[in-house]
Amino acid sequence: MARHVRDIMTAEPVTVEPRTSVGRVAQMMRDQNIGAVLVTEGDELRGLVSDRDLVVRALAEGADPGKTTVDHACSEDLVTIAPDEDVRRAVHLMREYHVRRIPVVEGGHPIGIISLGDLAIERDPESALGDISRARPNA
Repeated sequence: MARHVRDIMTAEPVTVEPRTSVGRVAQMMRDQNIGAVLVTEGDELRGLVSDRDLVVRALAEGADPGKTTVDHACSEDLVTIAPDEDVRRAVHLMREYHVRRIPVVEGGHPIGIISLGDLAIERDPESALGDISRARPNA
């Protein structure tokens, strides 16, 4: 069983600049089969946007996906974790802050994301969430 965040995180996360359109971000999520991207300026983490954020904070508000930028839909007040932290710390943070994904930051720069699905696969692979998280995406 993995002991450190580094062992189970998704490395090399997809990143976008704050002025990227939400439509473009949605296409990236679809094409790469991911549910979240990190919003960065240079190497600095500025936010995280999930597929749900795009729907709730942009589309449901009637925003034009081609003109609305991701900085209007992303979460900016982030909980982060270091790659050498114990996996139990990630679980604790997710519970405490009620989040499903945590950016992994090293030296001030984002290097990965750890998700609830990653933890389920690692800690309880036979659970419903672990099973769903391992499944191939629907086409």
